[in-house]
Amino acid sequence: MPVSVYSPSEPAGLCRGWCGRGLLVAALLLSSCGVSRPSGYRGYQTKPYTVRGQTYHPMSVEQALDFEETGTCSWYNESSFFGLKRGTTSLGEKVMPWHLIGAHKTLPLPCLVKVTNLENGRSVKVRINDRGPFIAGRHLDLSPRAAKKIGFYGAGLTTTHIEVLSVGDGSYKRSHRSWWPF
Repeated sequence: MPVSVYSPSEPAGLCRGWCGRGLLVAALLLSSCGVSRPSGYRGYQTKPYTVRGQTYHPMSVEQALDFEETGTCSWYNESSFFGLKRGTTSLGEKVMPWHLIGAHKTLPLPCLVKVTNLENGRSVKVRINDRGPFIAGRHLDLSPRAAKKIGFYGAGLTTTHIEVLSVGDGSYKRSHRSWWPF
């Protein structure tokens, strides 16, 4: 009678082939469902940068704390459902469809802004953690979820007013209105 010998290089039982691959895929999908977290930056990102031959000079934290601006806003999508295709922001954070985030050319990263759609009065708070939009005449790009919340997802563009609420995260967080709870 032949004797069965277990070999550590070969999975035992039913987990040969597809089962092992399925577990690996499930683990990868679950790991991509995490919350966006800072990735290697400390403090604020205010260094100049160049895109398509144009150099941009982000404002200082002090300038940003009193910053307000009105202009044309668009939305952009750097992610897809289930995280199978996912982008990252200028801060190295993962972009997922449910995030309320945005991109601005000259605000220090990260910062929290209130965005008001001037066409319908709806507002949303978003975390600015990316650079852009790099299309002439636009001042802000929002994630799809943020665009839906203020009611211009279908139109693609709207006129918005932005107001900086705070700059930075954690111990670096600064706000010019110390009585605000965020």
